[in-house]
Order: sequence, then structure tokens, then C-alpha cells
Amino acid sequence: MKQKKSPDALFPEINTSYMQTMTVILLTAVCLYVASANHLRTTTSAQITPTLSNPVRSELPIYSVETNKPVVALTFDAAWGDEDLTDILATLEAHNATATFFVSGDWVERYPDAIQAIHAAGHELGNHGTNHLHMPQITQEEMTSEIMTCHQQVYALTQTNMTVFRAPYSDWNDQVVTVAKSCGYSSINQSVDSVDWKDYGVESIIHTVMEDPDLENGAIILLHNGATYTGAALDELLTRLEAEGYSFVTVSDLIYTDNYTIDHTGRQFPAS
Repeated sequence: MKQKKSPDALFPEINTSYMQTMTVILLTAVCLYVASANHLRTTTSAQITPTLSNPVRSELPIYSVETNKPVVALTFDAAWGDEDLTDILATLEAHNATATFFVSGDWVERYPDAIQAIHAAGHELGNHGTNHLHMPQITQEEMTSEIMTCHQQVYALTQTNMTVFRAPYSDWNDQVVTVAKSCGYSSINQSVDSVDWKDYGVESIIHTVMEDPDLENGAIILLHNGATYTGAALDELLTRLEAEGYSFVTVSDLIYTDNYTIDHTGRQFPAS
């Protein structure tokens, strides 16, 4: 009797080809599954913990102040010459305007008479560090020295304690704000920059300030004494600001020193 052959014996080529095909299919499916799982895991992780190219800072200087009063703070950084100071003080007096002069310690040393003149005219003196350094690039101990040496220099001339600090170059980090606070200072930046130090001319200074979208109640305006065109631009600038309804206060008269919050733009609000 003839013996019946098994299916494997009858179709050896078909079974071998079939197994090879199925193996390829299974391996492909496994690879696709692994790749899909890895992509999902990576996407989910990125969604849970996004990468921040610019980490959010927890400490900010004051850029502007929320107020219903139509007031702005004029500020002058004093770290260069003093040749235009007499004209600046005369213009401020003519407009019944008070301002804050942020002075560096080396400027105080070179121009002690200028410090006395600013103080005698009723303006506020603010701290701009001793040597006009990039504060985030030095140690906390050096930051303290930069602030307090300038503080002592001004106190020796005026017997007044400064209470507002502006970092040179508007260069800040959390530590600078924290160290300034430990020295008894409020940290002040600006919301409107005249860019007068670039020497673009009188009209440029006026236009830059007046057309700034952040010119509003509570704005802090940055100017410089010792810049080429600032003294010449100041009278017209103040005239136009007054025409818009603004009057002028010192930084210390503008800011809140307690019970306040600062939003992500650096605008200071009274605590509700």
C-alpha cells in the first residue's frame, strides 16, 4: 500500500518561502512598533517637561509702575562727563521737573561738585555701581562692594542714603536684584529708552521717547547726561510730554516699596 505523504513533504519549497516571508513581516512589525513607541515616549516627555531656551527669571527689576496718575519718572545715568549738567538742571527747573540721577562711583569721585549740585537742586541720587561693571559677571561679594562703595561715596558728600539702584548696561540677573535688596535698594530698570547714547540727534531722542508704545502713566524714561544731544533735546522733550498731560516725579516717589507685585514685563502693581 502506497504511504500517504505529509503536506511538508508535498510542498517543501512553498513552506520554506512562506516561513521566510512571515519572518520578514513579523520583524518589520516589531521594528515599526518599537519606533512608534519611542516616538510617543519622546513626544509625551517633551510635552510634560518642555525645553526652555530662555528660563523664566524669578527676580525682576522695576521697569514701570501701575498708577492712575499721569506721571513719569525721568532718569539720567551719569557715568561719563558733566559738561551738560548745568543745562540739564536749568531745563528741569524751568519745567518744575524732578528727576533721578543714577551715578557711578567713579563719576562721583571725578565730579563731587556735580553731586552737590544735583542734590541741592532737589533731585534724587541713585546708585549705578562703583565702576560701571556688568554685574552678573562678578561674584555676590563684588556686587555688594560695587553697590555699597558708591553708596558711601554719595553719603559722604550729601549725608543722604540712596535707595534705588540701576545696574550698568541694564544687565540683570536674579542675584543682582537679590544683592541690591540685601543692601537696602529697590532695583530699577526702564520702560522707555531714549537711546540718546547712540548720538542720533535731537529729533531722534524726542521721537524715540514720544513714539515708544510703553510711554504711559508710570513709565520710567532712560536718558544720559554727558551724551552729545540730550541736553539740547531735553526742553522740547519735556514740553511735548507736558502737552500729553504728564508731570514728572522721582523714581522713589513713583515706586512702591512694600505690598506690591511685579509682572513678567517688570511692571510693578500695588498688592490688592
